[in-house]
Amino acid sequence: MNACWIAVASAQHVRRGRKDGFMQVNHGKAAPLRRVRPGDGIVYYSPTTVLGERDGLQAFTAIGTVREGEPYQGVMGGGFTPYRRDVDWAQARETPIKPLLDRLDFTSGKSNWGYQLRFGLFAISEGDFSLIAEAMSTKLAASAS
Repeated sequence: MNACWIAVASAQHVRRGRKDGFMQVNHGKAAPLRRVRPGDGIVYYSPTTVLGERDGLQAFTAIGTVREGEPYQGVMGGGFTPYRRDVDWAQARETPIKPLLDRLDFTSGKSNWGYQLRFGLFAISEGDFSLIAEAMSTKLAASAS
C-alpha cells in the first residue's frame, strides 16, 4: 500500500510546482523528499497565499501522485537549487481546511491541530487522503499508483 502525505508551503509556491509538475518541501531540503516514494499520494496544505504573509488562507491547494524517479535538484536562480520530486497533479479545487477539521484523523479533537504542520511533511491516513480528495472535487484515490 502506498503512503499518503501532507506537505506544507504557501499557495504561491504550490501553484508554481503544480504548473511545472514538481513538489519541494522544507525550503528545498532533500531528506524529507527521500521519505516519499513513487506512487505515494501527496496533498499540499497552504497556511497562506504568499510566504511570510498572514492572510489566513488555510487551504488544501494541490493533490497528486508522486511519479517514478528520485529527488533531484531544480534551478531557481541566484544559486538556489532546491531538491524536488516529480508529481502528477490532479485537477482539483483549492479547499479550506476548517470545514474538515472535525472529520480528519490528524485534526479531529485537537485544539492545536496546526502543530504538526510546522514539520513541513508528515504522513496521513488513507481515510484522510480520500476525504481531502473528495473535498477538493477530484477522483484521485489513496491507492492509485
